[in-house]
Amino acid sequence: MKNSDRALDVVPRPGGRSARVQAAVFKAVEELKQEGDASGLTVPAIAVRAGVTPSTIYRRWGSLQELLSEVAARNLRPDAPPEETGDWRNDLAIWLQQFVEEMSSEPGREMLREVLGGERSENAGQCSAYTRQQLEMILDRAAEGEDRPIDVDKLLDRVIAPIMYRILFTTTAPDRDYAQSLLDRALESDHPHR
Repeated sequence: MKNSDRALDVVPRPGGRSARVQAAVFKAVEELKQEGDASGLTVPAIAVRAGVTPSTIYRRWGSLQELLSEVAARNLRPDAPPEETGDWRNDLAIWLQQFVEEMSSEPGREMLREVLGGERSENAGQCSAYTRQQLEMILDRAAEGEDRPIDVDKLLDRVIAPIMYRILFTTTAPDRDYAQSLLDRALESDHPHR
């Protein structure tokens, strides 16, 4: 074998082993969770199911909580861009109702708890980035040729934050009317004469 052939063997392939390990571990977590036995969701059980060693999981994620946090953050990523109806206000209202339904459902609450259970803040930050991205897509539709109707940070502070507080820290989930009233107030306070 020539030296040039050997060099080809060590060049990492896109996705490579690291991506395969991550995919296998994430799949193992999902399968074990679907089986419904919380006591079976351990690093050794995940490692066996994924075909890796427990040390591989600890090296990559550090703890079971951190792994579950990353899996949950990944699962909270939106599957599609926000619906486009031709009216940005309607798009925003539709998106918000779907967001509230998904996040306040028991699986949604569980994923949020898992994201927040991790020690690193990147996973929670990633979830925030997903929400910001969705809101920016909707507001960009309204902003074609004009100023944005409201700042994304104001929507996060005035609408999303109170909804998330209720989901995470109260026993009363936010409903459709509550979410819509937050949105209406946020939009009205930015443009009171419209």
